[in-house]
Amino acid sequence: MKNEIKTWLYDILNAIQEIDSFFVDHPKRYADYHNDLRTKRAVERNIEIIGEATNRILKQDDSIEISSSRKIVDVRNRIIHGYDSVSDETIWGIVIKHLPVLKVEVEKLLEE
Repeated sequence: MKNEIKTWLYDILNAIQEIDSFFVDHPKRYADYHNDLRTKRAVERNIEIIGEATNRILKQDDSIEISSSRKIVDVRNRIIHGYDSVSDETIWGIVIKHLPVLKVEVEKLLEE
């Protein structure tokens, strides 16, 4: 695996870990997230980073297997270009359902 790809995988992993760090002191609850503008913006920014890194990986080597990779890139684009159409519920669903799966996949790729 090329060093650039590993760098982008580490960027994805670091962004996920940063999102997780926002919830270290308390359980992950949607109401807390919804009412905290700074956390929402920080989570969105990290999802943008995840999407951009995923896009770069796909352009460099489309054989790298990341489930829902196209959707990850699409969410990044929607946050950046359609920011007014992104709901808190959508972002929260990504945090709760999809990032844990992505984290495991990225960690496995980095072990190769």
